[in-house]
Amino acid sequence: MSLTVGIDWGSEVHAVCVLDERGETIDRLESKHTREGLARLLKRLAKQGAPEELPIALERPSWLLIDTVVDARDPVVPIHPNVVKASRPRYVVVNRRRDPGDAYLLADLLWTDEHRFRRLRPLFGEVKALRALVRERDDLVAERVALANQLRALLESCWPGAVAIFADIDSPISLAFVKRYPTPNSSARLGQKRLASFMARHAYCGRRSPEELLDRLCSAPTGLASDAAEAEASATSRWPWSRPWSPSSRASARSPARSSTPWRSSPQARS
Repeated sequence: MSLTVGIDWGSEVHAVCVLDERGETIDRLESKHTREGLARLLKRLAKQGAPEELPIALERPSWLLIDTVVDARDPVVPIHPNVVKASRPRYVVVNRRRDPGDAYLLADLLWTDEHRFRRLRPLFGEVKALRALVRERDDLVAERVALANQLRALLESCWPGAVAIFADIDSPISLAFVKRYPTPNSSARLGQKRLASFMARHAYCGRRSPEELLDRLCSAPTGLASDAAEAEASATSRWPWSRPWSPSSRASARSPARSSTPWRSSPQARS
């Protein structure tokens, strides 16, 4: 059995534990989550043996850490968080006086059960680039969802009709509607003909008629109104949701002011 290493990932500092062939701790250290810090870590681990003979167990997939270790030819063995969680009570019972730490736990799991885990294979440069692109896209999608949720929360307090009229609050036509009619008062003269014209201008591709959509608008619950709340609702027309979304579109939602005076959220059906 070769030496085994466990790395407990941290956002700024990683805890590292090295076990020998008998499962005894022979080294403990910390490494900063920087390229320089990881380079020093690999240099120190190299003193324990050849990289290909020094398997490293990780729980969290930090790609900077994994890529650095894999490029140094160290075998990387990912261990699922559920396995770590299920194993933790065993180590707590054995080490009642102290917490051995996840770095030790990972190294010991690898020392006892290495045959149960699969090692990562090095990736080609093109695969790394594709993975980075996919992760960036996931981050942007998550940001868009968060912004849409912020907008929905604001409108549900101030202007519920704008949430109800179209299916998706972050669709182009829904954002255009919020920009054109940022408050219930601004939609007071909205009727079937005006709504049909608005739908045509924005290439509405849904199956609902202007009459059905207007009924949704009129049936929505009332919002909470005051001068401050009116101004807050009007501000949505200047937020990123009122223009095509892009990675640079960022905003922080604020809590709308509340009042006991209800708005008249059902617009008059005038053409």
